[in-house]
This record gives sequence, C-alpha cells and structure tokens, in this order.
Amino acid sequence: MSAFVFDHVGITTTEPQPQENWVEQSRIWVTNPRDHPEHIEFLRYAPDSTVPAAVRDNPHVAYRVDDLAVHLAEPGVEILIPPFIVGDFLEVAFVRKYGAIFEYMRYLKEGWFDN
Repeated sequence: MSAFVFDHVGITTTEPQPQENWVEQSRIWVTNPRDHPEHIEFLRYAPDSTVPAAVRDNPHVAYRVDDLAVHLAEPGVEILIPPFIVGDFLEVAFVRKYGAIFEYMRYLKEGWFDN
C-alpha cells in the first residue's frame, strides 16, 4: 500500500472565511488548512456547485498520498469524486470508506493557490 500522511480536516461552512480561494471546477471557496492551528480547511459551496451531497454535507479527513490509484482501488472504497487537478499543484479524489468521507491528495508541487 502507498504511504499516506494526515493533511487536514475539511468542514463545510456557509459563512465567508478570511483568505478563501476559489476552485472553479468545484465551484467552492476553500481556505488553506496550513493557516489554521488545527489544520482545518473550510469549504463554502456556491449554490450551483456540482459537488455530491455526501461530500458537501459531511466533514472529510484528507491524507497526502504518493499514488491515488492504489487508494482508489482498495476494497470497500466508493469513489465520490474521481481524481481532478486543483490549480497547478494538486491532484485530489474524494471517497467514502468505513462510512466516512476521505480526500486523497497527491501534490504535484509544493504550494497553494496563487493569490
């Protein structure tokens, strides 16, 4: 199995947050979890976001991984959002496993959104 390392917890909010970044393909605003002392990423969804309700309505735990495919092929994994590229620095996928929502993240380079 490919190694994985805890990255953050994602929590949905309806309130604008300081230093949000817009993700066009998901139609959401997100905060950088490295700016939060408890590594929380806040997600605020536009009304026309196509993100599945299971992801939108539940917190998620995110892990950095070396290989998304290995984790997506595990038994019991339901892919909710297949892999996609965020900005130019990150490939992510969202799954349901053990009844919980997980985000697997493969960094293409270090960084965050260009502001």
